[in-house]
Amino acid sequence: MLIGEVARRSGVSARMLRHYESLGLVRPSERTGSGYREYSGDDIRRIFHIESLRSLGLSLREIGRALDEPGFTPSSLVGDLIRQTRERIAAETELLTRLDRIDAAEPGDWEEVLQVVALLQALGSKSADARQRAALSSGGQDALPVAALVEAVLGETDTNVSGALRWALVRSGGADSLPLLVEALGSPEGAVRDRAAQCLAELPGDEATAELRHALAGPDAVVRGRAAVALGNRGATDAVPELIDMIVAGRNDTDAADALSVLSSTTGSADATAPADATAPADATAPAGVTVPADATAPAERIATALVERLAHPATEARARGRLTQALAGIPGATATRALVELSADEDRAVALTATYLLRLRDA
Repeated sequence: MLIGEVARRSGVSARMLRHYESLGLVRPSERTGSGYREYSGDDIRRIFHIESLRSLGLSLREIGRALDEPGFTPSSLVGDLIRQTRERIAAETELLTRLDRIDAAEPGDWEEVLQVVALLQALGSKSADARQRAALSSGGQDALPVAALVEAVLGETDTNVSGALRWALVRSGGADSLPLLVEALGSPEGAVRDRAAQCLAELPGDEATAELRHALAGPDAVVRGRAAVALGNRGATDAVPELIDMIVAGRNDTDAADALSVLSSTTGSADATAPADATAPADATAPAGVTVPADATAPAERIATALVERLAHPATEARARGRLTQALAGIPGATATRALVELSADEDRAVALTATYLLRLRDA
């Protein structure tokens, strides 16, 4: 079969067939009387073998070895091909993500495209200072897509850079970031869940508050804590049981006590959209021994009552009772004062001394 016919039937151009011949990959077995190349059946089968191996990503040099060296085994070569292919896919995926983000920024000209590219590169810099400058320079701008900010903050380990990225995210409006942050709350990595919760806690608006309420019922104690503190600072009393739990456990207890103090001075406006059982008895939503009464009592009295109940619970350990006593310091009203008076005579000397000191501050 002449080269033109082989090219037509195999789909390999005559020029490529000549290139294969020059490399020694396939040589026509015969020549016609006029000197034209003539390919045998074995030659054609070899051409198809070459094309099959090329489809796997092998170089022509590797194909020659695979076909001609009896001791050449495919195992290591295939492993290398798998690694190279994965690296290529990762690089292409990264490029596609970058292009998507540039497209999302809707640049009006090439100058804006270059600005987005520069910000994206800075966010990926190994220098924390460079990442922080990029975050601060992107705050409130339309140039950097929200998805890039979310990805950056979820992967950021430097505290200062994280703060700058969260600030930029809030300045960007935040609404577009909500679905991404909620998705990140389900990440298998605890650090990512924590960072997502931190971001969510700083976003304003009813939608963010609603997502924080969902997080408050989640399985991750760290995420619940972030949500509880944020909700408490927003005046949502359904966070009280978790806040008291945090104080008892000694888990971010200072922030939890501060949130209770904020709650005690609010009118409960955030509870207008709270679940119907947000202030239900302990056996519904609160931990054992804590009741948040659902009556018209002032928030401070309700919170003080919940703290006193947990103080009196037999399962509450001595150190936890000390922290609960300290938390009463930020709660105004008669119930908290009365509790401190009683605690000043507590059999636990540390609790008694703490209560006595707090009473003095109260009277000052």
